Amino acid sequence: MRILLIHRTFPGQFRYLATALAQDPCNEVIFLTSAEQGEIPGVKKMLYTPHRPAHPSTHTYLQTMESAVIYGQAAYKTALQLKKDGFIPDVIYGHSGWGPTLFMADLFPRSPLVCHFEWFYRSHGSSFGFDPANPLTIDNEAEIRIKNAPILFDLTQSSLGISPTEWQRRQFPAEFQSKITVIHEGIHCGFFSPLPGTKLVLQKLGLDLSQVEEIVTYVATGMEPLRGFPQFMAAAAEIQRRKPGCHIVVVGEDRTEYSNTLTGGKTYRQDALERHSYDLSRLHFTGRLSIPDYLTVLRSSAVHVYLTYPFILSWSVLEAMACGSLIVASDTLPVREIIEDNVNGLLVDFFDPFAIADRVIEALSKPGWASALKSRARETILAKYELDQLLARQITLLQNAAAKGV
Repeated sequence: MRILLIHRTFPGQFRYLATALAQDPCNEVIFLTSAEQGEIPGVKKMLYTPHRPAHPSTHTYLQTMESAVIYGQAAYKTALQLKKDGFIPDVIYGHSGWGPTLFMADLFPRSPLVCHFEWFYRSHGSSFGFDPANPLTIDNEAEIRIKNAPILFDLTQSSLGISPTEWQRRQFPAEFQSKITVIHEGIHCGFFSPLPGTKLVLQKLGLDLSQVEEIVTYVATGMEPLRGFPQFMAAAAEIQRRKPGCHIVVVGEDRTEYSNTLTGGKTYRQDALERHSYDLSRLHFTGRLSIPDYLTVLRSSAVHVYLTYPFILSWSVLEAMACGSLIVASDTLPVREIIEDNVNGLLVDFFDPFAIADRVIEALSKPGWASALKSRARETILAKYELDQLLARQITLLQNAAAKGV
């Protein structure tokens, strides 16, 4: 089978899938991307380069669409050379929304297009408008509507789609949901697994918490409101005050990925450190970690806190559950799909730092009770998100699409 994978980053959500497909000698796998870094054995990487960003003078509502067209044009030109060289994919699987999939159905009209539909933006009922501190304006609502344009093109031209969770699938217009199958990318449960007695030592950072019994962890790509960073930091100050032996470990970069930035150039981390009192000897910011160090953090965590707006579910919470972490998570819709309160984790009001602190301290104070929640957390991942099972489903779906054709 000839497979064309398309993702703006490399390998993105396709890491495990691309690896598995390339291991089959019957497959020829080409990965179309704009990311120069990274390689996967057996995967031929083809780079496309957008000739410019969206122009600042373009209407604000249309800048996302213009960027998507520019990315789509660049991807088209690179894929055109593939076609001239004789490569006609049996199936195309592309990440929707950023633009590189836009013109693939025109270039390869006989190749079924499968899209990874991660998110459809809504002005109400999901991430936008969730936080009362950030009310939407009329301009925001109009921009959000147009932001979906590239995704809508993919919804109309794709043969079928995949969404990682049922919550994410439900964000798409009802008339398109029937063509979207829910299959998560999968969690490598053999790698992300419990290792009792793991001590948190990060040599590159000079961080040695091997003598600490109570470690509370938080992981996010960026420190921002969408992932509840301000609420977590307020809760962390209260946890430190009430648990003098507890250490807080924050993994992630001091930046925003999805949220608005603060005025004056201040980061949310800087703002939190100014607002609250901490014992800085027990508050540790690791920055971005290597995968082995990240695994060590999860395995050594006594309580892992995961907070999110109603948005895309993070891999980190699933990986933490696979490691047998006790999860204290926001009682928000994407989280409810995987965590049941007092069954495989603890749910709490996203906006209440004191309630977050109470649940963390409750978990730290009842290790026997916490142990049962941890076991059921891992059981949940093994039953619903185990990598090999979900990879087999993804590959079967692509094979069926290739066999059926357009």
